[in-house]
Amino acid sequence: MSWIHSDLGDTFLRTTSIAVAITALLIASPQPINATSPNVIVVMTDDQGYGDFSFNGNPYTQTPAIDQLASESVQLTDFHVAPMCTPTRGQLMSGLDAFRNAAINVSSGRTLLRHDLKTMADVFQDAGYRTGIFGKWHLGDNYPFRPEDRGFDEALWFPSSHINSVPDHWDNDYFDDTYIHNGKRVAYSGYCTDVFFDEAIKWSKQSSSNGSPFFAFIPLNSAHWPWFVPDQYRDRARQILSRDKALQEELQQKLDTTPSNLEDLISFLAMGLNIDDNVGKLTQFLNESGLAENTILVFLTDNGSTFGHHYFNAGMRGNKTKLWEGGHRVPCLIRWPNQLAAQKIDDLTHVQDLLPTLAELAGCEEHLHGPLDGTSLAPRLLGTTDSLADRMLVINYSRMPQFKVTYTKGNPAIPRRNGAAVMWKKWRLLENRRLYNVEQDPHQDHNVAQDHPDVVAKMREHLATWWDGVKDDVMTPERVVIGSEQENPSLLTACEWLDIFVDQQVQIRRGVLKNGVWHLIVDQPGTYEFALRRWPKESGLKLDQAIPMKQVTDGTFPAGAALPIKAGRLKIGDFDQTSPADSSGQSITFRTQLSSGPIEMQTWMLDGNQDSICGAYYVDVQRVED
Repeated sequence: MSWIHSDLGDTFLRTTSIAVAITALLIASPQPINATSPNVIVVMTDDQGYGDFSFNGNPYTQTPAIDQLASESVQLTDFHVAPMCTPTRGQLMSGLDAFRNAAINVSSGRTLLRHDLKTMADVFQDAGYRTGIFGKWHLGDNYPFRPEDRGFDEALWFPSSHINSVPDHWDNDYFDDTYIHNGKRVAYSGYCTDVFFDEAIKWSKQSSSNGSPFFAFIPLNSAHWPWFVPDQYRDRARQILSRDKALQEELQQKLDTTPSNLEDLISFLAMGLNIDDNVGKLTQFLNESGLAENTILVFLTDNGSTFGHHYFNAGMRGNKTKLWEGGHRVPCLIRWPNQLAAQKIDDLTHVQDLLPTLAELAGCEEHLHGPLDGTSLAPRLLGTTDSLADRMLVINYSRMPQFKVTYTKGNPAIPRRNGAAVMWKKWRLLENRRLYNVEQDPHQDHNVAQDHPDVVAKMREHLATWWDGVKDDVMTPERVVIGSEQENPSLLTACEWLDIFVDQQVQIRRGVLKNGVWHLIVDQPGTYEFALRRWPKESGLKLDQAIPMKQVTDGTFPAGAALPIKAGRLKIGDFDQTSPADSSGQSITFRTQLSSGPIEMQTWMLDGNQDSICGAYYVDVQRVED
């Protein structure tokens, strides 16, 4: 199966179907486990940073449930993730650096976690655990990358980077949304964060009543933009801010000098209050059900804050997407009553450490694949060692194509060595040129590279060796599979265009004039049908239709532009044809014979003069019977 992530020549001939390998992984017999094996729950919030919680000194909010959890947990105070969503999730699931596991960007065809890697869910599943995910996956929306393909028995999730992303159900708005449950779209009632916690608790209760240990992964979309939240939480956020007039005035002065504004911050803080309530609901369930003592509960966030640098950043510089400390140093709490003593540990740690750590604590490390970039923290957490071995860590990731960066003049979505941060003890080498000591200079105001050439040399040597080990594989994108028994029909969207960013439904409404290439694998030879769409099928909209602004539960979606689409063009492999719109006016359909194997596909929406407008944002693909 390695040919999907390798050269496209003779390696294909050495492999049979991807389905054979994936199926073998899925049906592997789980090993018997000890009846006292601990349950494991991992909660990960979105776009909250180290300073967005009151237990880390934030005076503008109150997070009592998470504060209580922190007081009962091991707190990893120098814990790091990637500065963006997908790389963090891939490292958490695989135990490998992002540039080794292929999940390196939040969109642009580079979110797909290498198909041949075991995930955290696979490890626990192989050990006899029931496994479930509830929330944001963000490591692939199609086979073989969906959570149900990657070791999760129970999967309640939405596709791509956020609710209301391009492949998400049209006009989902955080309230009463339609999500994917075990492969089918299902409508749910309630606010997204409440739904994910409620469903996770219900499933955990069922799993424990059946006598099975369980691994529950609760990765939230909150507090990611758009900042939609029930009004009651905004009211609470305002009340907290109004209790101290001097503090409120100080906050307003900060916001007056930034692109942010108070109402956006209130919505962001309100989402945090809702998260805190749900964490409290989860811990209450564990306590009242008697599961708390035999459950390892982990809480972390996926990258630095989107707001912290505007109002409170715990003394750090930077934010989400940045290599500054505020972009990737986040809270990590690990609670296991009577097993792990509540304490603060300031050793340098990283998100890929969690897979080997939890596997060792749960006694299922034999099911890990290896070698991993992460190291088990279990001896440090259990107190059998006083410190971790000296090591350097590298943070690197693919930026969105429109980002302005200083380490390259090219497309920042393409991985480059100098887009990295190297961390060693309290040293941080950024972009292979600037050195900071965050113990002496936590805000990273003073570049001391000239003062410590020996440190720079060691860290540069480590980065060069690391880059040599990843540079070839990281350039090769993973490929979505079409025509498999596991997913047929399938939906392809513009968020998989390689190194092109189209991942927001607001972009679809505006009709962004972009185009890109899908990198695919045809699983089985046969006849394939392709329906090119400007709007998703469930919208019922025609190719050239405009739509008005829409009022949703907690905001508005902008009006949708009319594009003068009269025909379409499809190029896949050797097939290259143009066709007019179907009689419905909603799609442009093509049929062709395809052989199995790797293939590239591109589409064009054409006007009445046969001039290109943009690519098809949505393509329904189905292998059909002749």
